[in-house]
Amino acid sequence: MKKYIISSFLLLMPIIIFSQKDFKGMIMDKSNPKNNLGVEGASVHWLNTNVSAITNKKGWFTIPYKTSYKKLVVSYLGYKTDTITINSLKPIHHFLTLDSDLEEVTVRAQKKATFKSTLTTANMFTVNSEELLKAACCNLAESFETNPSIDVSFSDALTGTKQIQMLGLTSPYLLITQENIPSVRGASQVFGLTFTPGTWVESIQITKGAGSVVNGFESISGQINAELVKPFSDNKFFLNAYSSLNGRLELNTHFNQKVSEKWQTGLYVHGNYRGEKFDRNKDNFLDAPLANQINVMNRWQFTDAEKGWVSFINARFLNDEKQTGELNFNPDTDRRTTNAWGSEIKTKRFDASAKLGYVFPELPFQSIGFQMAYSNHQQNSYFGLNGYDINHQSVYSNLIFNSIIGDTRNKFKTGLSFTYDKYDELVNANNFDRNENSLGAFFEYAFDNLDNFSFTAGLRIDTHNLLGTFLTPRLHLRYVPWENSVFRASVGRGKRSANIFAENQQLFASSRQINIDNVGGNIYGLNPEIAWNYGVSYMQKFNLFDKKGDITFDFYQTDFQNQVVVDWENPQEISFYDLDGKSIANSFQVELNYTIAPFLNLRTAYKYFDISTDYKSGNLQKPIQPQNRFFANLSYETEAKENGAKWKFDTTFNNIGKQRLPNTSTNPIQYQLPEFATSFQLFNAQITKVFSYKFEIYLGGENLTNVQQKNPILASDNPFGSNFDTTIVYAPIFGRAIYTGLRFKIK
Repeated sequence: MKKYIISSFLLLMPIIIFSQKDFKGMIMDKSNPKNNLGVEGASVHWLNTNVSAITNKKGWFTIPYKTSYKKLVVSYLGYKTDTITINSLKPIHHFLTLDSDLEEVTVRAQKKATFKSTLTTANMFTVNSEELLKAACCNLAESFETNPSIDVSFSDALTGTKQIQMLGLTSPYLLITQENIPSVRGASQVFGLTFTPGTWVESIQITKGAGSVVNGFESISGQINAELVKPFSDNKFFLNAYSSLNGRLELNTHFNQKVSEKWQTGLYVHGNYRGEKFDRNKDNFLDAPLANQINVMNRWQFTDAEKGWVSFINARFLNDEKQTGELNFNPDTDRRTTNAWGSEIKTKRFDASAKLGYVFPELPFQSIGFQMAYSNHQQNSYFGLNGYDINHQSVYSNLIFNSIIGDTRNKFKTGLSFTYDKYDELVNANNFDRNENSLGAFFEYAFDNLDNFSFTAGLRIDTHNLLGTFLTPRLHLRYVPWENSVFRASVGRGKRSANIFAENQQLFASSRQINIDNVGGNIYGLNPEIAWNYGVSYMQKFNLFDKKGDITFDFYQTDFQNQVVVDWENPQEISFYDLDGKSIANSFQVELNYTIAPFLNLRTAYKYFDISTDYKSGNLQKPIQPQNRFFANLSYETEAKENGAKWKFDTTFNNIGKQRLPNTSTNPIQYQLPEFATSFQLFNAQITKVFSYKFEIYLGGENLTNVQQKNPILASDNPFGSNFDTTIVYAPIFGRAIYTGLRFKIK
C-alpha cells in the first residue's frame, strides 16, 4: 500500500509542479501618460514572501502565483511604493506616482544624435536637434546632409533648391508630415522643404517603406515627420544668426512666454536674404538665385496632465521671393521678354492647424485625438517666356482613437479622415483647375508579445472623387532572433495623384516642348500612380573593444502598377504618360555606426540603386541617379565643463558614383553631353565652440573639395534658342561655400 501511494505521488508530482500559475502585469509611469511602454526595472513582490520579479524593458513582469498570495508590493526608485490587492489572475496595469519628497538628483549622459530602437515594429529612426546642428541646417531640405538614408541633390541650375530622395525615389513618393499632419504636398512639393527653418525642428522621425495607414494613402517609399519645438520645453529666447560666402544671410529668433499654468505661447521668426550676384563658371547666369524670405509662426500649447488634455494651435505666414537668370536681367524691364532671360518665383503661404488630444486619466493606454489643418499656397512665377501660376487650398482633418484589446500587448488605432484640395493652375495660357476630395476610414492593429515578436497590420478604405474607392493595406513585422538584434519586414500599397507641373517646375526653365499623352484619366488626362513597396531590414548591435556599435542591412523594392513617366530622353521635349510595362526601384543599404572612443563616433554607409523604367524608347535606368553611393560621417566633441563649455567637430564625406544622363545625342555637338557623368567626391566640415549653455559659435564649409559641374546650362549662350536647358544637373554648381554663425539662448 505504501509503495502504491509513493508511486501515485511520483506520477502526480509533475502535474502539481507544472500546474503552478503565473501572474502577469504592467507597470507604467503616471507622470508620463502618453508613454505606453511602461517602466523598466521596477520591483514587484508578494507581501511577506521572498517571491519577487523585475519588470522588463516594456514594463511587464511575470511572477509565480498562489491563491494564498493577496497583496502585491510594487516599488521603484523615485516613486511611491504601492500595495495592490490581487483577487484573480487577470493581468493588471498599474501606474506609479512620483515621490515628491525625494531630493533632486541630476544625471548627465551623452544624448545620441540619431537613435535607432530595437523595440519599434516599423523600420524607423529618430534624428534629434543635436544631429541637425552638425551641418549648416538652415531649413528642412538641408537637414539630411549627415544622414545616409536620405539623398540630397539639386533639382536644376537656376533655383539651387535642394531636393531629397529615399530608396531612390524623389520626395513626391514620400509622405512628408509636420507633427503627423501632411505638409509638403501638392503645390509646395518642390520648395516646401525650404519653408520649415531648421531651428524650428525638435526632431525628425524617418520611416522606411510603407508607412502607417493612420496618416493616409499617399505614402509609397516612406515617411518623414518633423516634430517642431514645443513652447513648454523650448528656450524662453533663442537666436541663430548665419552668414555664408555665397551671399546668404539668415536670422532665426524664438520667443516663448508662459501665459498661465496650462497655456504657453511661442513666436518664431525666420528671415533669409541673398542679394549678391555670383557667376563663378562664367556662363552669364547666376550660380545661386537672389532670394528673400520672411517666415513667421505663432504657436500655442495647452497642457492639463491631471485631466489628460493636450492641445496645439499653430498659425504661420510665409512670403518667399526668388529671382534668377542672366546677370543683366532686370525684372522691371525684361520680365517675359527676349531682352534677357530671367525668372521670378513669388510664393505666399498661410497655414493654420490645431491638434486636440485627450488621454483617459485612469487608462493611459486609451486616448482620442483630433487634427485639423488648412493651408493656402499661392505661387506666381515665370521662367523666361514660360508662365506658371498655382493656387492650392487644402483642408485636412483626422480623428484617431487609441485603445487596447484585453491588455497592452494588443493595441489598436481607428478613425476617420477627410481631405479637400482645390487647385487653380495656369500653365502659359492653359488652365488645369481641379478639385479633389477624399473621405477615409482606417483600422490598425498592433500586437507585441513583450519579448521578441511584434507586428502592425493596417487597412484603410477611401473614397475619392477622382481616384475612386480603394483599399490601402500595410503590414510591418518585427522579430528578435537573439539579443541586441532585430529583423524587420514590411509590405504596403500607396496611391497618389501626380501633380506633374508642381513637381517638375524645372522643366519650365528650358526650351523643351511639354507633351501630355492623354489617355482619358482624371488628372491631366492621366491615371493615378499606384505602387507596392516591399522591404526587409536586419540590425545587429554589438560591443567591440568595449565600444558600442551597430550594423544595419536594408533592402527595399518599389514596384509600380502605374506610374506617370517623366520622359526626358528627347532633348527637344518632355513627355508625361502612363506607364506601359514595368517600373521598379531596388534599394540596398548597409550602414555601420561605431563609437571609436568616448565622444568620437563614426557612421558609414554604402548604397546601391537599381531603378529602371519602361520608356517609349525602351527600358532605361533612371537618369541623374547614381547607382553607387558611399557615405561617411565622423563626429567628435570634448567633454563638457560645468557651464557646458566644449568643442564639437564634424566631417562628412560622400562619394557619388557615375550617373546616366538624359539623351542629348540629337543636339548640335557643342550641346551634347556624355552618356554618363563621372563620379565625384564631396567633403563638408564644421567646428563649433560652445562657450556655455547660453552661447556658441560655429564655422563650417560645404563642398570643400570645390566640385563644380561644367556647363550646367546647355546653350547658355542662346537662352531663347531651341537647345536651352537648365534641367540636367548632377553635381554642385556654386563650388566651395564657407559659412559661420552663432547661437544664443536663454532658458
